[in-house]
Amino acid sequence: MSSNSDQGSQVSVPIEAEAHAAQEGISEQAAPAAHLAQLLKEAEDEAAQLKDAWLRAKAETDNVRKQAQNDIAKAHKYAIEKFAQELLNVRDALELTLATPNATIEALRDGVELTLKNLNAAFERERIAEINPQGQKYDPHRHQAMTMIESEQPAGTVVQVFQKGYLLNDRVLRPALVAVAKARETPPAAPSSTPAG
Repeated sequence: MSSNSDQGSQVSVPIEAEAHAAQEGISEQAAPAAHLAQLLKEAEDEAAQLKDAWLRAKAETDNVRKQAQNDIAKAHKYAIEKFAQELLNVRDALELTLATPNATIEALRDGVELTLKNLNAAFERERIAEINPQGQKYDPHRHQAMTMIESEQPAGTVVQVFQKGYLLNDRVLRPALVAVAKARETPPAAPSSTPAG
């Protein structure tokens, strides 16, 4: 029997060793699984942070876009505010001239000259320049030819200005309406008359 008990104890040692080895294998497998779970948790946290940062950046971009649209709308709406303020002086001068009781021709003339002076000052401040091309070469970008007139001036020269034009910072607001010189036509040579006979 003692030999049986030795065999039984020998049998139990390998079973216990196998059980212990199996448990170590499970804990060795659990360690990488725990490590992988930790890595997954960190990756999920980082993804959540990046998503939050992206959403915040997107919201900021939307806010900047909306603000830019508002600024553009205001710029369109109030673009002429400064010029309109300049024109108020012109209106005031006209009203003052018209409000003068028993105004003489000289007083009216003085009022109109003051008004024109205020208007010219407003144009100058806003960089609106007059186009008065009398005697200059015709420029189709700044002048609009209404007619061509025979003239002593070289062909293509502006000989008459019907209406002045205006520039705003080198951009044509209104072209000058002009008459342009054309070369004089020489009358056709009269047929020579030879006596019949």
